[in-house]
Amino acid sequence: MSGPADPIRLPPEPPPKPRLWRFSGGVSPPYNKTMSSVHETTVARLPARLILPLHQHIGEAADPLVKVGDQVLKGQQIARANGYVSAPVHAPTSGRITSIAEYPIPHPSGLSALCIVVDSDGRDQWRERAPLGDQFAALEPSALRNVIREAGIVGLGGAGFPTYIKLNPGHDKVIDTLVVNGVECEPYITCDDRLMRERPSDIIQGLIIARHALQARQCLIAIEENKPEAIEAMRRAIEGLENFAVVPVPTLYPQGDAKRLIKTLTGKEVPSNGLSMQIGVVVVNVGTAAAIYRAIYHDEPLISRYTTITGTAVAAPRNLEVLIGTPIRELLEQCAADSSDLGELIMGGPMMGFALQSIDLPVIKTTNCLLALARSKQPPAPTVMPCIRCGACMDACPVNLMPQQMYWHAKAKDFEKTQEYNLFDCIECGCCSYVCPSHLPLVQYYRYAKGEIWTAEREREKADLARTRHESRQARLEREKAEKEARRKAKQAAMPQDMGQQGREAKQAEIQAAMDRARQRRDEAIARVQHQREPTPPASAAAPDGSRPDDDHQT
Repeated sequence: MSGPADPIRLPPEPPPKPRLWRFSGGVSPPYNKTMSSVHETTVARLPARLILPLHQHIGEAADPLVKVGDQVLKGQQIARANGYVSAPVHAPTSGRITSIAEYPIPHPSGLSALCIVVDSDGRDQWRERAPLGDQFAALEPSALRNVIREAGIVGLGGAGFPTYIKLNPGHDKVIDTLVVNGVECEPYITCDDRLMRERPSDIIQGLIIARHALQARQCLIAIEENKPEAIEAMRRAIEGLENFAVVPVPTLYPQGDAKRLIKTLTGKEVPSNGLSMQIGVVVVNVGTAAAIYRAIYHDEPLISRYTTITGTAVAAPRNLEVLIGTPIRELLEQCAADSSDLGELIMGGPMMGFALQSIDLPVIKTTNCLLALARSKQPPAPTVMPCIRCGACMDACPVNLMPQQMYWHAKAKDFEKTQEYNLFDCIECGCCSYVCPSHLPLVQYYRYAKGEIWTAEREREKADLARTRHESRQARLEREKAEKEARRKAKQAAMPQDMGQQGREAKQAEIQAAMDRARQRRDEAIARVQHQREPTPPASAAAPDGSRPDDDHQT
């Protein structure tokens, strides 16, 4: 008699699909990601020289801790944070400090800034390390944030905001949700995609640490639907973890913008000019989470990152793990870029990136992509035509602005009007420029207007500061004068009346005596002058007895 039949094994049910909300506008440009995402990430070669800008983040530049000629070890802090909104800088390899001076840095305006130059000794020797490991769970959130701060970790998916500040919402704010941004919606960029595929456990462990620092209830990992391999890798990595979920989101640009992503996942909107922590949400990038893990479990500061090297001028596009400070030229050479046909080099993507003026600039903490476009393959620049007020830019704007109105006022230099149309809510995503049939460089106008407003604001603050200093000085002088007069009156009032009278009489006597002496000296001087003016008779005109020739003497 046969035994009972084996139970039928059904495949596990897919996780329930969470509710998602749709933000306004958005576009779907060609993404061009496959050319770099199909290759595994490789480690870039150790460069002979590293150029490390001291301002790679939002906030104040770091202050140097070393001098020219110093020997440094890999991971050693060579510049400390300068103020609350700042981040330290570390040596990416061992070597010698050969220069501390201004060098050109990656910046939309082609600016130069103070940099520390490290010449590698080839040994890549680490400083002594003391990783916390699992002991981080016993630390207070404030102590954990300080470790993250000293590691120099900043946001790796945006403008480089210091991460420890994001993890410090304050005692008056309760964080419900930690959102992990793995969307990577910008065309061409695939560094986050490869990181999620290759190091999912690093990311998840970093998120556990960040969640502990925030005391957040849940963690949502958002990934665009066009990254199925990354979605699967991250789902496997969170198996067995409570209140962790991977949430595929629609492929739509700019889905990766933090405020748009919060709207998609929670339905909540961040207030204008506000912060996400005001509504109980904090957003971190997947690269930032991995950097937190490296700092806590390996005592490794932020000295390297994943960077996408791609574009029509690159023969072997891929992602590289590069040391901060590596010259871009070396990365292009490693990926077989044709520098002789290089028409344009963009840091970031084609929508929000900016053109670089040289291939000798260094990689910085926020360098997520280097897009090298071949001159021979670039289409001719479209002709810019007048605005026809079609409204396409308004339909595409994810922030519900009126781009055409801001354009007109920015062009007319009516900056007050641009602010009335909420200029500073613009995230400069480029959707308006992308859909404009007149090919107007709308974002450039908005950046120009913002820059002019910021410049005027700085000048106004400078004038206000000078006026405040002058008023403070005048107030101090008046106060000192009043205090001196008060002391004089108090001293006078404290003297007995008779002593005061005697003092006045003595003083009057001294004055009278001085006047008498002066009068006497004056009289004596007058007498001397008069005496000198009287004529003196000649000696021959007088006889020995004193008589004169004309005297009548009788005998």
